[in-house]
Amino acid sequence: MEIAPGSVQDKTQHAEEAALAGLVSEYASTLYRVAYSVLRNPADAEDAVQEAFLRVLRHRSTLGEVRDHRVWLIRIVWNIVLDRKRRAKTRPETDDVEELARVLPANGLSAEERAAAAQHHAHVLACIEKLPPKERQVLTLSAFDELNSVEIAEVLDISESSVRSRLFRARNLMANLLNHSRSLR
Repeated sequence: MEIAPGSVQDKTQHAEEAALAGLVSEYASTLYRVAYSVLRNPADAEDAVQEAFLRVLRHRSTLGEVRDHRVWLIRIVWNIVLDRKRRAKTRPETDDVEELARVLPANGLSAEERAAAAQHHAHVLACIEKLPPKERQVLTLSAFDELNSVEIAEVLDISESSVRSRLFRARNLMANLLNHSRSLR
């Protein structure tokens, strides 16, 4: 069945397509950061973002009902990456130093300084991986994905006070892990 140009259905379809294109344009990089912060693999993160937008495309008729598109999309991609991580049941032992170098600022740094920065970055990521899952989740959403406690509560479907409590514990645990590793050097 073909849609007649200028019909109400045609205008609705164009509006939905424009809304979806706007969401992709505005939130694709944010969703990539969320996915990458969990998966630690650029290709997997891109796939997760693409899958999130495919899910949105399938449910595009409900876009008007969504109160906060940013949080809604983050929740979709968050669930996708957690499902993938659960299915894989493997975590990388070390991060690829070349990939770390790509995401670290390198302006004005010598090769030695970049290597030290990449090592430090890998060490911080390893400490984050040692956190209990609940604390790791809120810290990741807060620090890497720059969500506030209200948004994190929506993404994880928990209370805002639980978010603040977990974030407090996560920061304290991270401080202890980083201090402990410094004392071993």
